[in-house]
Amino acid sequence: MARYSRSAGKDVKSAMKRRKKGTLKSGKGGKGGTVKSRKQAIAIGLSEAREKGKKVPKRKSRSKSK
Repeated sequence: MARYSRSAGKDVKSAMKRRKKGTLKSGKGGKGGTVKSRKQAIAIGLSEAREKGKKVPKRKSRSKSK
């Protein structure tokens, strides 16, 4: 069974294209700097797919260090 939907893959692909073009921004509302990292571009594409309600696994919880 597929982990991600095909349309979610398209969202990641478009994020990668925007990274290459230099128009992909990080942060809320794209107010951050330009994304250079490949991994960060993939993460942004997946989060955009999640917002649209596409089939993407839940985000792994980040551990809180004290």
